[in-house]
Amino acid sequence: QVQLVESGGGLVQAGGSLRLSCAASGRTFSLYAMNWFRQAPGKEREFVASISWRSDTTTYADSVKGRFAISRDNVRNTMYLQMNSLKPEDTAVYYCNIMSTWGKGTLVTVSS
Repeated sequence: QVQLVESGGGLVQAGGSLRLSCAASGRTFSLYAMNWFRQAPGKEREFVASISWRSDTTTYADSVKGRFAISRDNVRNTMYLQMNSLKPEDTAVYYCNIMSTWGKGTLVTVSS
C-alpha cells in the first residue's frame, strides 16, 4: 500500500526556519516528480513547490521563492522542504503529493 508521511512541522517564530520531510513507502517514487502543497485555515489548498525525479528541475510558488528550498533523496524515498525566513502567512498544514497520492499533512504555525 502506497503511503506518504510528512514530519517536521511545529511552532516557530517569524523569521525562523523549519525543515519538513516526506517519507514515501510501498513503492519506488524515484521516477516521479514530487510536490509540496499547503492549506491555511479557511483557504483552499495551494501549490508550494515541486521537484523532478532527477532533481534537475524545481518550481516554487511566488510567495515562497527565495525562502524555501525543495530537495529529495531517491535512495531513501524522501523529499524535503527547507523553509527559512518564515512568515505568519506561511502558517498552514503542509502536504506531500506524488501523482494522486497525498499524505495526511504536518502543521506549521508561525507566530508573529
